[in-house]
Amino acid sequence: MSSHPPQPTVLNPLQTARKLAAEFAETTSERDERGGTPKAERDAIRQSGLLALSIPTQFGGIGANWSETLNIVREFAKVDSSIAHVFGFHHLMLATVRLFARPEQWQPWFEQTARNNWFWGNALNPLDTRTVVRKFSGWREFSGKKSFCSGASDSEMLIASAVDEGAGGKLLIAAIPSGRTGITLHGDWNNMGQRQTDSGSATFERVRVEESELLLDPGPLSNPFACLRPLIAQLHFTYIFLGIAEGALEEARQYTLKEGRPWFKSKAQHISEDPYILRHYGEFWIGLESVRVLTERACAQLDKAWNRGPNLGSEERAQLALSIATAKVAATRTGLDLCSRLFEVTGARATHASLRFDRYWRNLRTQTLHDPVDYKIQELGEWALNQKRPTPSFYS
Repeated sequence: MSSHPPQPTVLNPLQTARKLAAEFAETTSERDERGGTPKAERDAIRQSGLLALSIPTQFGGIGANWSETLNIVREFAKVDSSIAHVFGFHHLMLATVRLFARPEQWQPWFEQTARNNWFWGNALNPLDTRTVVRKFSGWREFSGKKSFCSGASDSEMLIASAVDEGAGGKLLIAAIPSGRTGITLHGDWNNMGQRQTDSGSATFERVRVEESELLLDPGPLSNPFACLRPLIAQLHFTYIFLGIAEGALEEARQYTLKEGRPWFKSKAQHISEDPYILRHYGEFWIGLESVRVLTERACAQLDKAWNRGPNLGSEERAQLALSIATAKVAATRTGLDLCSRLFEVTGARATHASLRFDRYWRNLRTQTLHDPVDYKIQELGEWALNQKRPTPSFYS
């Protein structure tokens, strides 16, 4: 690690993100239809310096906290939730190596990421156990398949996992170059939503993994601080849900004001005076304001927990888990409701295929299904009724 890493030149990260988001918005509908890798948009993020956003300044990064980082995820999600997903996952992967690895591992990775504008992708998915480990002297070998590899395409580094059957099915996690021999990214993601997250499958064919690339110390679930990883992932999704809903509301608002027509029975001169339209927008606002308060409160708690580092206690971690679960349930319910009902304030002409207003619901519905909200509600019910704190796991 160099003693004087170069500093990024991003003077105002939020302003930079908003400028990028405005550019992305011009092609969002067309790219939603096309799917595939958003190569030009990922390169624009590389050039912006925002891949160093959450990296501390002493390693060449911008030094943003989680509130600042996730608010930029939210800005992207307003116009393009696929970009928001892979951008947020990049910072989640960086958090993964920070939480699971030794300083002599993660510090050079941070510095190289900031210097070279590396994009980190995901091939972790611990629920998919088809990738297995073989152990050799001084290194391991990963072989098998992995699903839901969001952001793996067009990345420089991957967080990957494999099951060590010789150690009782223990999960091994590693940080490896995406272009390493034996890794094949299939580009087979073709879902109805989040169509440019590249969340398809990968194949590992006798991929060599050095001991220095394994994230063993302290590793996952080793202490309350290491257990922040799944909570960051959950809050990342919550910010995406919030951003999608905010973007949907703003697009619906613009369409209502510019293109909407009052219903002939309303007696209103303009649609903005229609009492039922106003009622819908009032309900949208109440729902989103509630989600904003819950989400921003949870992120403020995350910032405090992150700053505690290894001194974080289990009680503080549990309270954070409850706050994030509450925000995520609210964001899911409010977002799905708003993204479905937006057509009630825009009218039949808003269903024209060229507008692709349905993408907001499709994106949100696709992402929310990856973590059933029913189990979050059960967890909250256990706390509300029985005062039973959530138990840390790799997923929550």
